[in-house]
Amino acid sequence: MEFNPKKATYTVLDNKEQLDKILKENLGVLLYFSKVTCNVGGALEPKIIELLENEYPKIPFYFVDMNKTPDIAAAYTVFVEPTVIVVFDGKETIRKSRIFSIAELSDAIKRIYNIAF
Repeated sequence: MEFNPKKATYTVLDNKEQLDKILKENLGVLLYFSKVTCNVGGALEPKIIELLENEYPKIPFYFVDMNKTPDIAAAYTVFVEPTVIVVFDGKETIRKSRIFSIAELSDAIKRIYNIAF
C-alpha cells in the first residue's frame, strides 16, 4: 500500500487536558513531539504515520508541536526533537528520540501491540 499524505489524518494536540482525555479513551497512543521547523521531524512524520496505518491501525497518531504546547513536552520531559513516545494503558512504554529507524520503532511497537490487541 502506497502512502498518501493527503489521506493521513491525525490530531494536533492543543493542551494537556485534551491529551489526558485521549490517554483515558485509548489503550495505545503514539505521541509525536516535534516542531514545524524541524527537518528531521518533517521527514520522519509521514513514515511513522504510514507505519501505524499499515501495521498498527489500532494506535492513533497525535502530534505535539513543541512550540505551541511546551507544557505537554515538559510534562513528558521531552527537550529534543523529534521524539516519539508510545503509551499503552496510560504508561509510557516506548521512547525514541532524535535519530532512530522506522524498523527499530516497529519492532518495539510490535512486541507490545501483539499482547495488547
